[in-house]
Amino acid sequence: MKIISWNVAGLRSCFKKGLLDFIKKQKADVYCFQEVKCQLNQFPSDLNRLGYEAFHSFAKKKGYSGVSIYTRVKPVNVFYGMGNELFDSEGRVLALEFKNFYLLNIYFPHSQRELKRLNFKLQFNKSVLEFCKKLEKTKPVVIASDFNVAHTEIDLANPKQNEKNAGFTKEEREWFDSFLKNGFVDTFREFNKNGGNYTWWTYRNGARERNIGWRVDYFVVSGKLKKKLKKSTILKDVFGSDHAPILLEVK
Repeated sequence: MKIISWNVAGLRSCFKKGLLDFIKKQKADVYCFQEVKCQLNQFPSDLNRLGYEAFHSFAKKKGYSGVSIYTRVKPVNVFYGMGNELFDSEGRVLALEFKNFYLLNIYFPHSQRELKRLNFKLQFNKSVLEFCKKLEKTKPVVIASDFNVAHTEIDLANPKQNEKNAGFTKEEREWFDSFLKNGFVDTFREFNKNGGNYTWWTYRNGARERNIGWRVDYFVVSGKLKKKLKKSTILKDVFGSDHAPILLEVK
């Protein structure tokens, strides 16, 4: 199965920049989009003619957050959120149950300037772990997500300058450590141990051209699926958002 995850930073904007051609070219089985920033009646109609079944979890606040999954493989069941209205009202979690695993599309909160939402994010993170462990009782999980955190120093270009900034705080990184210690695998690091591999770049100062970025987008899977991994990579040459898409292939 070939799965692609992408924070599109506004689906309508990304669509105008070539999203449709990207989908047609990649021919993935499943696409997970984060931060779609639109409601159902605002989706480009062309996306409905590609042979995919679409599922969405929207934020109550218009033009904010939201996640979508386009799949050629029919799911057994669908979960719109984690069952916690505090988080589900922001449209951050969408889970599909397939025959052999669960696929979770998650858009983690940003801690924001002055870390105004750090506590909210840590609460969200805790709920995600609980939700994943609950699902794992029956099937392994695949998580496609913008985690909004660079896990280690090699996951961003300027670690020392960002130690107290959103996305690289001690608290966020320690949570990611604990999350992986609960039996989950950062799939990209199974294939690539090197620095300089990023998925997000600010639009300022030519950061993407200079590769001054952060790796905040991940495919994380249950340890049981580790032997099933075929490929996990960053499609760094694909434009249309300030994030690059990421790709996972699982046997």
